[in-house]
Amino acid sequence: MALCLGLAPIALAQDAVKVDPKHYTVVSENDQVRILKVHYGEHEKSVMHSHPNSVAVFLNDSKGQFSFPDGKKQDFTAKAGDAQYEDAVTHLPENTGDSGLDLILVELKGHAGKAKSTMKSKMK
Repeated sequence: MALCLGLAPIALAQDAVKVDPKHYTVVSENDQVRILKVHYGEHEKSVMHSHPNSVAVFLNDSKGQFSFPDGKKQDFTAKAGDAQYEDAVTHLPENTGDSGLDLILVELKGHAGKAKSTMKSKMK
C-alpha cells in the first residue's frame, strides 16, 4: 500500500486543462501548439499536473512556488513581460503572491514538445 501511495502523485499527473479548468483555459490549438490562458487568484494553488515543453509569457509581476512529485519545491518570481522556455514538467503550482498571477502558456506539440532543450530558464 505504501508503494502505491508514494507513486500516486506521478500516476495522477495529467493535462492541466482537464484536471484544473479553474486556472487553465485553452485559447487556441492546432497540430503544433496549444495556447493556454493561466490565471491564479492570490494564494491559489493547482493540483499536480503535466505540461510538455512550453513557453511562458507573464502578464503581471508574479511570485509563486512549484511543488514536484519527488517532494522538492522551487520558489519563483517573474516580472510582467518576462518570457521563458521550460522543459516538459510535472508539478503543482501555487501563487504565493498577494495579487493575481496571469500568464500565457504556449505548449509545444510533436517533436518540439518532447525534445530535451539546452536552453536555461531565467526565472528566479
